[in-house]
Amino acid sequence: MAGKKTTSKTVSATKTATRKNGANAKPRHIGLVAADKWLEPFENAIQGRHNHALEKISQFTRKGKKTLSDFANGHEYFGLHKTLKGWVFREWAPNATEIYLVGDFNDWQESDKYRLKRIEGTGNWELKLSNKALKHGDLYKMKVRWNGGEGERIPAWCRRVVQDDSTKIFSAQVWNPDEPYVFKKKSFKPCKSPLLIYECHVGMAQDAEKVGTYREFTENVLPRVIADGYNCIQIMAIQEHPYYGSFGYHVSSFFAPSSRFGTPDELKELIDTAHKNGIAVIMDIVHSHAVKNEIEGLGNFAGDPNQFFYPGGRHEHPAWDSLCFDYGKDEVIHFLLSNCKYWMEEYRFDGFRFDGVTSMLYYSHGLGEAFCNYGDYFNGGQDDNAICYLTLANKLIHEINPNAITIAEEVSGMPGLAARFEDGGYGFDYRMAMNIPDYWIKTIKELKDEDWKPSSIFWEVKNRRSDERTISYCESHDQALVGDKTIVFRLIDADMYWHFKKGDENETAHRGIALHKMIRLVTAATINGGYLNFMGNEFGHPEWIDFPREGNGWSHKYARRQWNLVDNKELDYHYLGDFDKAMLATIKSIRSFQNKPVQEIWHNDSDQILAFSRGDLLFVFNFSPVRSYTDYGFLVPTGSYDVVLNTDAKEFGGNGLADDTITHLTNFDPLYMEERKEWLKLYIPARSAVVLKKN
Repeated sequence: MAGKKTTSKTVSATKTATRKNGANAKPRHIGLVAADKWLEPFENAIQGRHNHALEKISQFTRKGKKTLSDFANGHEYFGLHKTLKGWVFREWAPNATEIYLVGDFNDWQESDKYRLKRIEGTGNWELKLSNKALKHGDLYKMKVRWNGGEGERIPAWCRRVVQDDSTKIFSAQVWNPDEPYVFKKKSFKPCKSPLLIYECHVGMAQDAEKVGTYREFTENVLPRVIADGYNCIQIMAIQEHPYYGSFGYHVSSFFAPSSRFGTPDELKELIDTAHKNGIAVIMDIVHSHAVKNEIEGLGNFAGDPNQFFYPGGRHEHPAWDSLCFDYGKDEVIHFLLSNCKYWMEEYRFDGFRFDGVTSMLYYSHGLGEAFCNYGDYFNGGQDDNAICYLTLANKLIHEINPNAITIAEEVSGMPGLAARFEDGGYGFDYRMAMNIPDYWIKTIKELKDEDWKPSSIFWEVKNRRSDERTISYCESHDQALVGDKTIVFRLIDADMYWHFKKGDENETAHRGIALHKMIRLVTAATINGGYLNFMGNEFGHPEWIDFPREGNGWSHKYARRQWNLVDNKELDYHYLGDFDKAMLATIKSIRSFQNKPVQEIWHNDSDQILAFSRGDLLFVFNFSPVRSYTDYGFLVPTGSYDVVLNTDAKEFGGNGLADDTITHLTNFDPLYMEERKEWLKLYIPARSAVVLKKN
């Protein structure tokens, strides 16, 4: 920790230190402010948040005598563990007066043998048992008593929860197989050049109208991800959740992988297989709130509704019908940080996409706020405890694995979220570029095709802070849910059902196919960190997502992915899937593509033409729905250029109007000889885009 203390002193000193050059000395700012002068009025607040994190790090590491990782070992102490001497079970329940372990092993009856003892001077309880007292597969719960009440509870730190098929009751389960899964891939380093994420949900990742399994995903879906060229999967709904239709966002048991998809060992096998094939695995982790359930969850764990959660008006989330963690409690921070470490070490996840970060940052949860200026991020409406927790989580995750990936799902634009901790940032590697899907939805809904402006498109896909990396995407699971529409559904709607067979396409289908590819290409081509796609959207999956519920007769019809559509070469879906694969291959053909500057070459809103370059690649877009251009010229570096990708190619469902076998030579112009630029003249069909590579 000595290095950390040196860094913190340096950061603190940057605020007030001056260059020793006389009266005109300029103040040196913390890195976040140095990178953005408009943050200068808020430097004290930024420094204060940074100092808060430093103080907590000092406290939790005992002033550097230990590490943050040492602090985050709660999962090794609490919960149920098999030791050489027998079983030991511990739980944090300060408000409890009595706790019994009940289950299959004692006919679910209280007995002195299974009665926990309070550890003196703490809110912790402990039970020690012989090796034969419990066995693999036993179901169990806690029977908790407190002043004025009692109830059955699933332990907060339990690692396995199962639901009875007939009664639908959830119970904890002893998980201690004779031959636990052993990881075959001993070490793994994620590829981030660039990060290409396939967002997925194990349960709905199969054709059949049922809940899919970890093993089915490993065998049937993972090969598709590998073949398509993605290098990372972001898995949703891993933490146990009572209601399947919550998409995994109402978590009850934070340390238990959802048993509805299979066993812990099968999840480990999935991750191990992904690693063996060069695929990183990150988890959509939910630390922004928790389900209200009391028996299955943490809602009223031991007679104190506020044991894990904020009291009073901040107790419940007004929009999500859930409970808000109290990030000001050290025990809660311990619980959540240990949760991060547990998933990384036990299952070898490569990192996390943190859900609902906006909700964590603000007392208002960001609801009803416009966030129009920097003052909105420093007006006293921010939860400094939550900010501190997120900062510590990032410090911990990267201490455990320096190559880990952390992504913030955050819509307000809070500056510093994905900036370095040493610069006063919160330490995320990336933030979601949530403006981009909103822009595409608004454009498709509100503008006629002839009113699409390349200048606006180009500005939006590049709208980000220079000191923070982003994950760009056209649409995620949010746009695929009932109540919203995917891009392909907005473009084609019901005509997908009647005019998506080869030879039967109408103008609406042709338009949708063309724009679906162009929207993806301009979004992916301008990334500064990574690109994300939700499973099925790459080939224009026609159905929205509607989980089994009373309103649809508990049907799984829309909680699945119809891979048969993209596999059917008589349908148009494979055109979109094939293009997605070719697009990713084109991006990966340039080393460190995401670090190459995006250099605008030309835009003309009247012509609806946009051109820009990255490295040796030249991207040209014609968004006009009706106008094709012959010999449209651009000033580019002198040389020859070959077409490497064309949205209008017949193999991608286009018209094939251009001859992509031709090598394009630049034309000399004496006016630009010193700049070493010449004219490149292209035929650009309407509603198409082409990528050329300089030889």
